[in-house]
Amino acid sequence: MSIGEQFAAWRKLQGLTAVQVSERAGISRNTLRRIETGDTGVGMQAFLGVARALGVLDAVVKATDPYETDLGRARADEVLPERVRR
Repeated sequence: MSIGEQFAAWRKLQGLTAVQVSERAGISRNTLRRIETGDTGVGMQAFLGVARALGVLDAVVKATDPYETDLGRARADEVLPERVRR
């Protein structure tokens, strides 16, 4: 299942219409349709706006956090300069 399909599932589970989510995300209904069908040409701002509108933005951020992985934590000290480490 693609992220767009997961967003569509979240929307439906919450009983939200495509119009409601697109308005909350500040995008057009067509852009939401493109996201939900996996169009990779949609901008990051629109994608993150939908995640926020669906209440899953924190999960998206956490899923991409390298410090949430064993490799990221193990390599941080040797690869990243001190100013960007946590």
